[in-house]
Amino acid sequence: MATSNINHKSNQTALITGASSGMGLEFARQLAGKGYALALLGNRRDELSSAAEQISLDFGVQVAQLCIDLSLHGAAETVLHWCDEKGIQPDILINNAGMFFMEYLSVATLDKARAMMSLHMNVVTELCIMFGDRMKERGSGRILNMSSMTAETPAPGIAIYSASKAYLKSFGKGLSYEMRPFGVSVTTVCPAAVDTGLYPLGDRLRTLLRRIGVLRTPQWLVRRALRAMFRGRRTMSPGLMNLILPPLVAILPARLKDRLGLRWIYRQGR
Repeated sequence: MATSNINHKSNQTALITGASSGMGLEFARQLAGKGYALALLGNRRDELSSAAEQISLDFGVQVAQLCIDLSLHGAAETVLHWCDEKGIQPDILINNAGMFFMEYLSVATLDKARAMMSLHMNVVTELCIMFGDRMKERGSGRILNMSSMTAETPAPGIAIYSASKAYLKSFGKGLSYEMRPFGVSVTTVCPAAVDTGLYPLGDRLRTLLRRIGVLRTPQWLVRRALRAMFRGRRTMSPGLMNLILPPLVAILPARLKDRLGLRWIYRQGR
């Protein structure tokens, strides 16, 4: 049975990337709870279909879905054409799709590095420009891009990840200045670690990190991210770890970072 909603937004739609699991799925559920129709993108067909069906059943909103690998060249154009064919005009664009690997860069990791750069930077930039232009024409719209605390903490093993998230933070802030005069807000969220399947952690370590507050739940993060977006904030770095970790990492001697990186990567690879 569909849930009732006092904030019904049946005439407005949110487009969410990476929506089949983790934070993307939570964005979808919380926005559906506010009455938004949804356009969900993901690269895992069965999970995406199941998520769309369950959200439609739980919240009684329209849910369209497109299974697509957003790291591929031309993906943004494919999304735009699909929206046009479906008559979808997003009022909210949430660029959430991401990937993660923690390895030293080499020829062996080059394909993953290319996919990450495309997914985190190229397609986000293109989607912001394409859908942002239409929002500017209408004089309203909201864009939310997911960066990371690692934008401020480059470290061994996550060179591409942290650099691409730093790009998103810089790009989002600059774009917000361009879009605000046209009635469009751009919010960049820089969370610390969130307890999703993105990070390949063992059960014991995951439990410990949750217990001491290093890992936060998707529900916790998404509530704060949406609140910041609806208030029109340009950037948001939630949680105590955002205050503690970046300064601590910054003062670590470079040689110690080298050694810690080697030890961590070696242990993960065993």
